[in-house]
Amino acid sequence: MDILRFPGLGLEFPVDRVAISIGNFNIYWYGIIIAVAFAMGLWVYLSHNRRCGIHPDEGLDVILWAMLGAIVGARAYYVAFRWDSYKNNPAEIFNLRGGGLAIYGGIIGAVLVAFLVCRIKKLPLLPVMDAAFPGVLLGQAIGRWGNFFNMEAFGCNTTLPWGMTSAPIADYLSRHQAELYAQGIVVDPSLPVHPTFLYESVWSLIGVAILLLWMFPRRSYDGQIALGYMAWYGLGRFFIEGLRTDSLMWGPVRVSQALGGILFLLGTALLIYFHSLGKKPMTLEYIEGQKKPRITLGRYVDTQQSRDRIAEGDARAAAKAKKNSQAKQETKEQQNEREDH
Repeated sequence: MDILRFPGLGLEFPVDRVAISIGNFNIYWYGIIIAVAFAMGLWVYLSHNRRCGIHPDEGLDVILWAMLGAIVGARAYYVAFRWDSYKNNPAEIFNLRGGGLAIYGGIIGAVLVAFLVCRIKKLPLLPVMDAAFPGVLLGQAIGRWGNFFNMEAFGCNTTLPWGMTSAPIADYLSRHQAELYAQGIVVDPSLPVHPTFLYESVWSLIGVAILLLWMFPRRSYDGQIALGYMAWYGLGRFFIEGLRTDSLMWGPVRVSQALGGILFLLGTALLIYFHSLGKKPMTLEYIEGQKKPRITLGRYVDTQQSRDRIAEGDARAAAKAKKNSQAKQETKEQQNEREDH
C-alpha cells in the first residue's frame, strides 16, 4: 500500500491497487472501475436509443460488439505507439492486466466495429453514435479514477494547492527524468505534480451535462451529439495532454494531444457550418429489398422506417416475454403436480 499526498491541502490517502484477493488471484480497483464505467456508459446509451430512433434490443447488439472493438482498439493503439516496449516480448501485448489502454484507440475501434454491425443490421450509424457518445464520455469520467488507484496519468510539477505526490510517482519521474528532459519537460521527482486524471474526469463530467441537458433537447440532425463530443473532449484532451508526463509519442509529437486538437477543430467547424447554413448531415436509410441505402436528411427518429422497426422490436419483445411467462407457468404447474403425487 502506498500513500498519495496532497501537501498543499494537507491531505493524504492510503491507496492499494488491489481491491480483493482470492488466494493468489488479485482483483484490482482499476478493473472494477473500468467495469463500472462500461456499465454506466451502457445504461446512458440504452436509455437514449429510442430518442435516436433505435430499438434498445438492436442498439444493444451494436454496442456489445462495439465494446469488443473498443478493447481491441484501445490496446492496439497503445501498443503501436509503445512498440519498443513489446517488440522483444510480443506475448506481453495480450497481458491486459499489466495496463496499457488508450482512450482514442478504443473510440476508433468501437466506431469501426459499430459501422460494420450497422451495415449488417441495416441500421444508420449516426443516430447510434449520438446515443452512445454521452455514455462514452461518462464512462471516461468514471474510468479515469482507475488511474487514481494506479497512481498514473499525472502531469508535470505544479505549485497549485491540489498538486499530488507519492513514492510511485517520484520513482516514475526519477526513471524517466532524462527521457522527459529530451522532450523539453523538466521535472523534480520530489515535488507535487498535476492530477491530470482528475482534470480529465471533471472535464468529461461537464461534457456529459452539456451533451445530455443542452445538446440532446436541441438535436436537429443525426451526428450532432457525436460532433459535440468530438469538439468538447478534443479541446480538453488537447490542453490536459500537454501537461502529462506519460504521453504516447510519435517522434516529437504527443499523439493524443495532436488528435485532440484535430478533432476539436473538425467537430467545431462542422457544428458551426451546419448551424449557420441550416444544413443537415446525411442519414443512410436502409430500404427493404434495396442493396444500397437511400440518402435522407435530418433525424432517423423522424422517419417511418424507424417507427416501424421500433414497433417490430416491441412486438418481438412482448411475444418473447409472453412465451417466457407461459413457460414459467407450465413449469410451476408441473412442479405442483409432482408434489401432489
